[in-house]
Amino acid sequence: MRGLLLLLALALPLRAEEIVSGVSTSDISITTDFNGTAILIYGAAMREAPPPDWPLLQVIVTVEGPATPLVIRKKQRVAGIWLNRGAVEIASAPSFYAVATTGELEAILSPEEDAKHHVSIPSTIRAIAGKEDEDTYVEALQRIREGTGQYRLAQNAVLLLRQSLFRTDVTLPANLVEGDYRVRIFLTRGGKVVDLQENVIDVRKAGLERWLYNLAMQQPLIYGLLSLVIAMLAGWGASELFRRLRL
Repeated sequence: MRGLLLLLALALPLRAEEIVSGVSTSDISITTDFNGTAILIYGAAMREAPPPDWPLLQVIVTVEGPATPLVIRKKQRVAGIWLNRGAVEIASAPSFYAVATTGELEAILSPEEDAKHHVSIPSTIRAIAGKEDEDTYVEALQRIREGTGQYRLAQNAVLLLRQSLFRTDVTLPANLVEGDYRVRIFLTRGGKVVDLQENVIDVRKAGLERWLYNLAMQQPLIYGLLSLVIAMLAGWGASELFRRLRL
């Protein structure tokens, strides 16, 4: 049966252009000494006929981390004091979002396709807000997370050879949120998406990090007492060291 299915799959015609891709790793372990990592995303555009001379093929790669809820607050200075003057609760926003392209994003992806697939950073985070009066807060979220490296746009960072083979590296930060990271690869021509493929990278805590996380989630009382004991021991050790240095 499996052999028959394979033969049937091979007999099916290819689309005009179809992605065949891979990721250097399918899982990442967060340990106590984890300080970030780089992943390699690579592939090729498969065709059943020679590619058109124009428009040229372009590639866009996005890596999206698990969504988390957050509150965006607006501060305003009143009588010399900074006060919270408004806030917007966002049910979920990507904890990490990176975009890598073969060219200028606005030149290789039309606004209509961006709105459909939520590729660019503004399109992705605006999709989670939806209200016009929240635009200021969404722009602030983008600005803040771009400043911390959680949101990234790397234009001209995807290497494309012979209008077929492509590759790029995406660096993931040390403060990864645990969960599934969605990798999307888009082929575009003339601003239109001609094919899309998705992969998933599983990011999980391991070793001591996993044990402490499970303890905090499942036994919060024990975790709190253990933290208190460690803090007391650390304080006692520091005071003893200071006392001996004075002697």
